Amino acid sequence: MTDPTPPLPTPSDDHLRLLAVFHYVFAGFALLGMGFLALHYGFMTQVMDSAHWQDQANPPPEGLFDVFVWFYAVMGLMLLLGLVLNVIAARSLRARRRWVFCAVVAGLNCLQFPVGTVLGVFTLVVINRADVRASFRD
Repeated sequence: MTDPTPPLPTPSDDHLRLLAVFHYVFAGFALLGMGFLALHYGFMTQVMDSAHWQDQANPPPEGLFDVFVWFYAVMGLMLLLGLVLNVIAARSLRARRRWVFCAVVAGLNCLQFPVGTVLGVFTLVVINRADVRASFRD
């Protein structure tokens, strides 16, 4: 007697699995970006607080660095949001749930040129296939 072999996964199954992995990788890029942003903030803090500015005839205005602090905060929140959304989208792609959420995250990823654009377009192409869309539970 021969053992029945399990059915081979369809190409759509493989594509969804790969997309989930790439969403995790893209979330990792966001984490790296947050680390770079923290290092840059530390470097700029050292530069703006250095004694070099006290010896200058025209030091920078007192509240100049406050603008940059807000920039760092907004960029950090955007990176954190991208990280969380991509992790949730990767889990949703694996579980084949939250089709609309995956489409929205793919659309947001398209705004992050060039890697996010490629990931977002491929995600939209795959999840809009009839067999894949029918396999999503909600």
